[in-house]
Amino acid sequence: MIKPVPQTLVTIGAEERRAVDRVLRGGKLVQGEEVKAFEDEFSRAVVADRGCVAVNSGTSALHLGLLAAGIGPGDEVIVPSFTYAGTANAVRLTGAQPVYCDIDEKTYCASPESVRALIGPRTAAIMVVHLFGHPADMDEFVSLAEGAGIALFEDACQAHGATWRGRPVGSFGTFGAFSFYPTKNMTTGEGGMIVSGDSALVEKARLLRNQGARKAYDHEIVGFNNRMTEAAAAIGRVQLKSLAGWNERRRGIAGQYSAELTSVHVPSVSPHAEHVFHQYSVRVPDGVDRDLVREELANRQVGTGAYYPVPCHRLEPLRAAVDLPVTDAVSGTMFALPIFPTLDREDLLRVANEVNDLTAPKG
Repeated sequence: MIKPVPQTLVTIGAEERRAVDRVLRGGKLVQGEEVKAFEDEFSRAVVADRGCVAVNSGTSALHLGLLAAGIGPGDEVIVPSFTYAGTANAVRLTGAQPVYCDIDEKTYCASPESVRALIGPRTAAIMVVHLFGHPADMDEFVSLAEGAGIALFEDACQAHGATWRGRPVGSFGTFGAFSFYPTKNMTTGEGGMIVSGDSALVEKARLLRNQGARKAYDHEIVGFNNRMTEAAAAIGRVQLKSLAGWNERRRGIAGQYSAELTSVHVPSVSPHAEHVFHQYSVRVPDGVDRDLVREELANRQVGTGAYYPVPCHRLEPLRAAVDLPVTDAVSGTMFALPIFPTLDREDLLRVANEVNDLTAPKG
């Protein structure tokens, strides 16, 4: 029987289980010392000592970050359409309008040229997405935002530990947001983190996540119940210790794939970027049906993912009449191969051989 190779695999071990048990024995389950410690440790390890606010999801991190930055009705925020719907949803939830830009055909992150053309009188901010773990071109986007006098935000939900010119993502914009969903490079089970160098924004985000209160029954503003649990934070603290090693392992797997794959378009990496390969996404060549390839790989016990087959501007609740040729081309031809820290070389080679077999020119 052929051994199945999943597209993703969550790494949870005995130390995470002990951490959760410690929380349960202690009896403090929400917004206690574990959350505070996780915020402090994430700040030091990932985002160059920026202020951190732990919340219950990556989408909450984006939403509360936007609100804390003052985004609301009448504002436009430029976002790539080629991203998870949560990016655009967070903008819409503030009452602002997402304006969709196209992507760079090599990195699949927002195209600076496309963004530049969209900046107008209602533009309040640019929201870049460090897609699949590859940083957006932060030289260009910092310059664009400063030149236009608008804010720059970072959706770093897929890019824990990635850097641009040695500087960590999440440390460039007014705020950055990370996700700890189970498939991310590290997890808390579910959760998110707002990061910012603006102390006023950090304090506003802390109020927003906790019903607008610093202490019980003293509500200063209207807020949400977006707190992270103590158990989630305890898991995150354990996972954080492995993040750098796991990221290095992901880069090694990506390098092996790129050396073995012969008939698909493999990911490009900017010379200024340290990619953390949340996904290893390839594109099929012209004339090859991506969906048929994925179906046959599933028959051969190889898991894949399609990120994102329907971009945001074509989703019914987020639909917009815009022309994004690179986004449309990529969304119809891209799929992701198995990548997780414990993927072994034998399985990797089998995946690469199967992909080569199904996508090589025939005849």
